[in-house]
Amino acid sequence: MQYEQLVVWQRSYKLVVAVYRELIALRDFSFKDQISRSALSVPSNIAEGFERFSNKEKARFVSIAKGSCGEFKTQAMIAKDVGYISAEVSSHWQSEAEQISRMLGALMKTLQVSAE
Repeated sequence: MQYEQLVVWQRSYKLVVAVYRELIALRDFSFKDQISRSALSVPSNIAEGFERFSNKEKARFVSIAKGSCGEFKTQAMIAKDVGYISAEVSSHWQSEAEQISRMLGALMKTLQVSAE
């Protein structure tokens, strides 16, 4: 299966695009860089993992993507609390991060079982 066909990759890709568009005018370049990199890490690590040969390697990169979801969710909360994004945008981003994280957890289990 191509990673582009994975719903989890598609959703994480759309989330990254939304983050970049929402924060285009943000002048806190350090924060913008950090939250953008954590969001960007999710679909990027899924893609990198699915270009690997073994399911063990795929699972490792999916695990990294899952960790980036937690990082991104935390940064979305901070962005709201410091006034960089609205509560509505933050809530949507947090919800997406949680759902993507659950999807990645299920994918990891599938890959680990088939790696045994």
